[in-house]
Amino acid sequence: MINYSPSSERNKDPIIEQLVRVFAECHKVLEIGSASGQHVMHFAEHLPDISWQPADLANYYPGLTENLKNRASNILAPQQLDLNQMPWLPEVSFDGLFSANTLHIMSWQHVLGFFERAGLQLAKGGVLCIYGPFKYQGEFTSPSNANFDLWLKDRDHLSGVRDFEAVHQLASDNGFDLLGDEAMPANNQLVHWCKI
Repeated sequence: MINYSPSSERNKDPIIEQLVRVFAECHKVLEIGSASGQHVMHFAEHLPDISWQPADLANYYPGLTENLKNRASNILAPQQLDLNQMPWLPEVSFDGLFSANTLHIMSWQHVLGFFERAGLQLAKGGVLCIYGPFKYQGEFTSPSNANFDLWLKDRDHLSGVRDFEAVHQLASDNGFDLLGDEAMPANNQLVHWCKI
């Protein structure tokens, strides 16, 4: 498998346990940052009534396409994504959007754009679900997340573990209402909002 992610393999079961509830009313879900496609393949198997749209940046797109060439019938053809395009997928509406471990690897400017575009891409009542680490009131939830943040910033000074309060404010500014914030294994969170 191209772009194989050990962490995706570890976290896919805990995530789907939550998504069964979070996306219970959804029919068409966009995944931003599909990478290897491990998540979307697992989700499509466990939520077969949802049409899943995988998408990622140009550097991940060839591997994603190769991994999904024999995809399940409820996985749509992968889309190449330009984070700066407005909206990401013109003339397409979704009632769910999922992204795992992306906000901390993009710049804050891209995080701003992420929520703006999510607000445009999701239909009213749609669910935005984000998985990954957060800080709360400026504090890391674990020493390992603090070390991870240092590693991220050493790799790219524009990246880093995001403050939940700042991210939630962005979601609110773009028409989202908080539905839940669940603690997950390995010091991650699964946060979901509804488009109002």
